[in-house]
Amino acid sequence: MKNLIIVESPAKCKTIEKYLGSDYKVVSSKGHIRDLATTGKFGLGVDVENDFKPNYVIIKGKTKDVNNMKKEVNSADTIYLATDPDREGETISWHIYDEIKIPDEKYKRVVFNEITKDVVINAINNPGKIDMNLVKSGETRRILDRIIGFRLSKLMQRKTGGKSAGRVQSVALKLIVDREREIRAFVPREYWTIEADFSSFKAVLEKYHGKEIEIPNEVAADEILDKLSRSFKIESVTEKEKNKSAREVFKTSTLQQLASTKLNFAPSKTMKIAQQLYEGIDLGNETVGLITYMRTDSVRISDSFVAETYNYIKGNYGDEYIGYVKKGKKNDAVQDAHEGIRPTSIMRTPESVKAYLSNDEYKLYRLIYIRALASLMKDAKTLATTVILENNGYTFKATGSVLKFDGYLKVYSEYEDSEDVILPDFKNYKSDVITADKIDKIQHFTKPAPRYTESSLIKEMESLGIGRPSTYATIVGTIKDRGYVILKDKKFEPTEIGEETTDKLQEFFSDIVNVEYTANMEQDLDEIAEAKKDNIKVLHEFYDEFEPLVEKAFKEMEKKAPVSTGETCPECGGDLVIRKGKYGEFVACSNYPTCKYIKKEKKEITEVCKCPKCDKGMIVKRITKKGKIFYGCNNYPKCNYALWYKPTGEVCPKCGELIVDKNGENICLNCDKGLS
Repeated sequence: MKNLIIVESPAKCKTIEKYLGSDYKVVSSKGHIRDLATTGKFGLGVDVENDFKPNYVIIKGKTKDVNNMKKEVNSADTIYLATDPDREGETISWHIYDEIKIPDEKYKRVVFNEITKDVVINAINNPGKIDMNLVKSGETRRILDRIIGFRLSKLMQRKTGGKSAGRVQSVALKLIVDREREIRAFVPREYWTIEADFSSFKAVLEKYHGKEIEIPNEVAADEILDKLSRSFKIESVTEKEKNKSAREVFKTSTLQQLASTKLNFAPSKTMKIAQQLYEGIDLGNETVGLITYMRTDSVRISDSFVAETYNYIKGNYGDEYIGYVKKGKKNDAVQDAHEGIRPTSIMRTPESVKAYLSNDEYKLYRLIYIRALASLMKDAKTLATTVILENNGYTFKATGSVLKFDGYLKVYSEYEDSEDVILPDFKNYKSDVITADKIDKIQHFTKPAPRYTESSLIKEMESLGIGRPSTYATIVGTIKDRGYVILKDKKFEPTEIGEETTDKLQEFFSDIVNVEYTANMEQDLDEIAEAKKDNIKVLHEFYDEFEPLVEKAFKEMEKKAPVSTGETCPECGGDLVIRKGKYGEFVACSNYPTCKYIKKEKKEITEVCKCPKCDKGMIVKRITKKGKIFYGCNNYPKCNYALWYKPTGEVCPKCGELIVDKNGENICLNCDKGLS
């Protein structure tokens, strides 16, 4: 064999092999092949006394894959490391290179932002080497996350009811807890508005004799109403033409946000589907990646895509719809290594590939396609109209607009949030006095800032500079899976344990578990990638500050007392309490270790619903030998149907599988497997 290409995902192998022919073989590492060991001081897998030297081990279950790659490498003349085009992908390439001991002269590093024939061949013809600065940055991130995760998680498990803590997840949780406490502390303030309702529009009271007016209560509102007549004088009508521009192509965060609000996709579901669209879809006559790489904080697009799209717009909508390239907001944190998220070809319209996609794949591809197309279309033009009405010294205002040229809205209107209020043409009024149908007083109360949704939390993390494109979905998923938050009406509410964990961390680690410190650490990692900072120095500065705080917390943090069940121990007469173990909660004697009584739970408890697999047994709550709760069919072993999450009793309308309750969110594990 002459040439071996190693990619991360098995889904890419067949696609790329078809592009390159018989001289190339493509194999997959199936993601990461090794990680930090759990040995050494504190089980960190890092020698903190020796400049944080990492001790890597092959991930459990990956030894066979590594050995197979070694055989392929030994029989190849040239090895192309073609893992994903980001910091994590660079790190995986280095792990493969280092673990397999690939000779330096035999390997080449190639990256492609999209999996299409021309791009893949061009990458193979223009190879490079592993960027060790990116590797150092990725390695430093992993070491930081391991140190913080292991040390703080052990602390939380020993002192609180919490399961884990992390460098970014704990800050994200703090945002949710802080917002919830703002809401609780908020005192609503009453205020009133007065609105004049005309036959085709409404106007709101704004001023009295030129000064802004506030109406604190109903008495004040009634006093104003008594002074108003139903006749209003048109003081002025102002019309101004405004341009309304399209947004730039998606980056990871904006894709997750809009897919959440418009498609009701969880961030992890969005990324799972986007991964499938990127890796390649069989279109019958070809297998091709439909979108560019989906983990990016750049909105740059290639000149070739711009040219192709301009031709498409011209041919389908006319010259007057050709727009300009949107640059996005200037952000120093942006890593512009590759493009924004766009279709690999504007000619592959959503309708032309719909037959080859699942319903969810089609929805997401269409969203990405329309966004990219709209981004290169001309601004929409609106005629914004402002009408000022006068009534006995009181000034009312009405605003609206008329769409004069649809521009990018020709394709994007269904995804646009705002709707224009259309006002009548006041030039047709014969008099400068108009009569209201009615004048109403309306009571309002000020409202606190809203709870975070998955979309708004990601937007907030991005704006604060914490997390990166590849981590947003994981962070959101982790705080849900740990039971720190629940979703109610698609909004995050912290649980009691979530608030307790946040409070304990803030008591001892407020200088580290905060937005500013976390954002600065992300900046340090970016500067390591750019060879502007030394990774070992960054690790020393962090650890020298962090470890003394951990040791202090282990000594001084008050341990949460176990909760009494109200029952008496049958062996010694002490109180029975709820304790936490490796496999979940259990009931035991409060006099441990003097008394080692543990209450044994019944193997089968409450019948939940009928088993969907055998249609004879019932799904019941069970407990494994190690104490972990699951839900399975009581017709076992004839039926082995089982779930880790409690079924709601309802079935998914799409596939007929049971709907389960996962941390307060009802999902179908078949359609949305692993997404929340």
